[in-house]
Amino acid sequence: IDHSVGHSARSGVQVETRLSKQWFVKMKPLADKVLENQKTDGKVNFVPERFEQTLDHWMEDVHDWCISRQLWWGHRIPAWYNKKTGETYVGEETPKDIENWEQDPDVLDTWFSSALWPFSTLGWPDTNAEDFKRYFPTNALVTGYDIIFFWVSRMMFQSLHFTGKRPFNDVVLHGLMRDEQGRKMSKSLGNGVDPMDVVDKYGADALRWFLLNGTAPGQDTRYDPKKLSAAWNFINKIWNASRFVIMNLPADAKPAHMPDASKFDLSDRWIFDRLNHTVSEVTRLFDEYQFGEAGREAYNFIWNDFCDWYIEISKVALNGDDEELKARKQENLIWILDQILRLLHPIMPFVTEKLWLSMPHEGKSVMVAEYPTTHKEFENKQADQDMAFLIETIKVVRNIRMEVNAPMSSQIDIMIQLDDEANKRVLDENADYVENFLHPKELTVASEVEAPKLAKTAVIPGAQIFVPLTELVNVDDELEKMEKEEKRLEDEVARCEKKLANKGFVGHAPEAVVNKEKEKKADYESQLAGVRERIQDLKESK
Repeated sequence: IDHSVGHSARSGVQVETRLSKQWFVKMKPLADKVLENQKTDGKVNFVPERFEQTLDHWMEDVHDWCISRQLWWGHRIPAWYNKKTGETYVGEETPKDIENWEQDPDVLDTWFSSALWPFSTLGWPDTNAEDFKRYFPTNALVTGYDIIFFWVSRMMFQSLHFTGKRPFNDVVLHGLMRDEQGRKMSKSLGNGVDPMDVVDKYGADALRWFLLNGTAPGQDTRYDPKKLSAAWNFINKIWNASRFVIMNLPADAKPAHMPDASKFDLSDRWIFDRLNHTVSEVTRLFDEYQFGEAGREAYNFIWNDFCDWYIEISKVALNGDDEELKARKQENLIWILDQILRLLHPIMPFVTEKLWLSMPHEGKSVMVAEYPTTHKEFENKQADQDMAFLIETIKVVRNIRMEVNAPMSSQIDIMIQLDDEANKRVLDENADYVENFLHPKELTVASEVEAPKLAKTAVIPGAQIFVPLTELVNVDDELEKMEKEEKRLEDEVARCEKKLANKGFVGHAPEAVVNKEKEKKADYESQLAGVRERIQDLKESK
C-alpha cells in the first residue's frame, strides 16, 4: 500500500506517530476567563486591533492543552509516582518520603514556562514584592503576530488565573521579516541574514532605522539592501548637517538653550513651527505604536525642512557681516540640532550620542536628557503659509534654470504676477533670501505683469512666475531645433494615420492594439501643437 509518510523538516528521517500518555490542562474555564476579560475596561489592547479576532478564534475553539514534552531540558512536570502503591501525586512541594517516589521524567511545554514570565520575574507569588506592585501589569508586549496563540494567549490566561489581572496593557504585533523574494526566513531555506553582517556594512543605527521605517504594525517586511543604503544616507545627512552646525559655533559657545521667539525672522518662525509640529506628531505616533509613521515625520523635517532649507537659508547670515544676526542663527541651529538628537535617540542611539558629545553640553548623555516637548510660543501657522510661498517660488525658478541650462551663477530676469497681495510682503521682507536663491537680474513683482511671449511660465498657489527667455537662449538655434522637432512629430503623426487607415490592421489587430495606436497619434498631435506654438512665439520675438 502506497501512502504518505511524514518526514522531519530538520533531519529528513521518517516520522511515525504513536499513542503515549501525556499531561493536559483543561482549557475551557481558562479560555472563558480571557474572553470575559476582553469585554471589560481591564482588557488587553491589541495593536493593530484586528488581531484580537485571532485571539478570540483560538479561545472560542480551544482544545485541552498537552503540556508535557519528552525533552532533555526544561521545567520538570511536578508529578511523582509512588514506587510501592502506584499512587500519583501532583503538587508544589516534593513528597516527604522521596525515596518511595519517582518524578515524572517529562518537562513542561516551553510555552507553559514562558507564559509565567510577566509576573514570575517580578517576585510572584509574593504579590507584595516591590517589583510586582510597581511593574505589574506591564505597559506593552511587542511580539510577532504568528505567536498570538502560542505565547500571548497563554500569558493572558495564566496571568488572569494566578493574579486576577491582565499581564500587560497593550500587545503590539509586528510582522515577519521576509527575504527579497517575500519568503519567510528559515534555516531550511538558508535565506536568513546575519544582523551582525548588516551592522558591519551599514552600522547598527541604519539597521534600526530600516526596521523601524520598513513596516507598519502587523505587516511583514522584506529585507531590502537598497533601503538599508538609504538609511545610511540619511544618517550621513544628519552627520554632515550636525558637523556644519557645530563648526559654525563660536569657540565659547554655551549649551543649547531655548531662543527668544520675539527676535525671529520668517525662516526662524517657520522652522520652529515645523519643529513643534514634528515633536507633537512623533510623540503622538510613538504613543500609538506607529513607529514607521513617526520615523517618516522625523525624516521629512530633518532632511527637507532643516537640512535642505533652514541650514541653506542660515548660511546667508552666517556668512554675513551682521554679528548679532549671526549669533541668533547659531543659537537657533544648535537648539534645533539639540532637539533633533533627543528626538532620534530612541531610534538611532549610537550616532546621536556621538554627535551629542561633540556639542557644547553639561556632561550628561543624551540618553538621560529630557525628551523634546512642544512650546506654544513657537506656534505660527502664518509663517508656515508665507514660507511655503517663498520655497515654492525658489523651487520653480530653480527648475526653470535647469530646463534652459542657466546656471545659478548667471543672473536672469524674473517676473512674478501676484494673485494675493500678502505675498508681496513676503518677498519684500525676505529680499536677502530672494537675491541669494533666485539671483535675479531684474525682479518684477506686481498684481498685473505683461509677460513676454518668449518666456517660461509656472503657476504656484498665489502667483504666476515668468522667466523671459530672450537673453537665455539663442533664438535662431532654438528655432532650428524646434523646426526639426516639428518635422519629426509630423512624420510620426503621418505614420500613425497611415497605419490607422489600413483596413487590414484595424480589422484584424486586437482592439487594445488599435486603441494604443490612436492614443499615440493623439499624443503626437498634442506635442506637435505645442511645438508649433513655440515656433510662432520664437518668430515673433525676433
